[in-house]
Amino acid sequence: MISICMIVKDESRILENSLKNISKYGYEIIIVDTGSKDNTKEIANKYTDKVYDFKWENDFSMARNFSISKASNDLILVVDADEVIVELDKQLLKCNINKHMVGRILRINKYSRGQDEFKYNERVNRFFCKNEFKYEGSIHEQVVSKNGKNYLTYNIPITMEHFGYEDDEIKRKDKTKRNIELLKVELESKGKDPYILYQLGKSYYMESNYQMAEFYFNKALDFDLDTNLEYVQDMIESLGYALINEKKYEESMKLLGVYSEFSSSADFVFLVGLIYMNNGYFDKAVKEFKNAKKYEECKIQGINDYLANYNIGVVLECLGNEKEAIKYYKKSITYKLSKERINLLEAK
Repeated sequence: MISICMIVKDESRILENSLKNISKYGYEIIIVDTGSKDNTKEIANKYTDKVYDFKWENDFSMARNFSISKASNDLILVVDADEVIVELDKQLLKCNINKHMVGRILRINKYSRGQDEFKYNERVNRFFCKNEFKYEGSIHEQVVSKNGKNYLTYNIPITMEHFGYEDDEIKRKDKTKRNIELLKVELESKGKDPYILYQLGKSYYMESNYQMAEFYFNKALDFDLDTNLEYVQDMIESLGYALINEKKYEESMKLLGVYSEFSSSADFVFLVGLIYMNNGYFDKAVKEFKNAKKYEECKIQGINDYLANYNIGVVLECLGNEKEAIKYYKKSITYKLSKERINLLEAK
């Protein structure tokens, strides 16, 4: 059997939605509360009798590992209160369990900023045997092997929707400020660590502080990093967008030097298209946007579809080829910016 482990604090607004969904699978549910002042625990008690208190020590791994220690099963699935399981194939999961590897769920991050809605897909390590794995890291905790060795991962038939980035502006800024403070403390205690530097950069990036994001990303990239690691791939892409947002277009061209190492990602190829476009290499930009459309999967929704078509349309329109531009805008007709361009061009 499997135990689902969750740590919570003041999650009464969203917890029931997550637990109501989880409870239908019949797995053991472990809830660890780190100091709620609302009725989070009362909600948790409706779905499980295994609700525990844990004194918060500014360390997410401590809380995670405590929750895991309370599980009566060896197999652990970690879920957060702001996540909802939308797909879980129990039979397929049971048939594919590997206790020596870490299972990766598909997480769909859904959020809006103003009137714009976004969707970002990622694979996250969440399923493992507690006898072989644990958490490390006070913030942005990671699953590590208890024997200290590297481990293999495999994709499992679980999809979750994540709404954690949907918080209002004030709550989001408070959360980011807390994360930055914890990361800086961890950086002092551990010394320069590329993953912590990346997370610092990412925290600033999420707050649109692109200058500080660039600073920490570059510090992390001073290390000899494994380009196959997902956080390294994300860091390269985030650095590219930070430079574009800072209007450091010429400097962003340096990322072309790692094209061969990251070209397996539709998101990176699309980014290269943006870099070329902002530097005036329009033919090369169109080529890369077309390349991005060849990939079956991407992280940012639309990268391999309507966003690529829209940007091709923008380039063609800038080059004065409005008739051809409209064709690509119509290929991305579901995108509101494409609709706006079609209406403007056809009104001429």
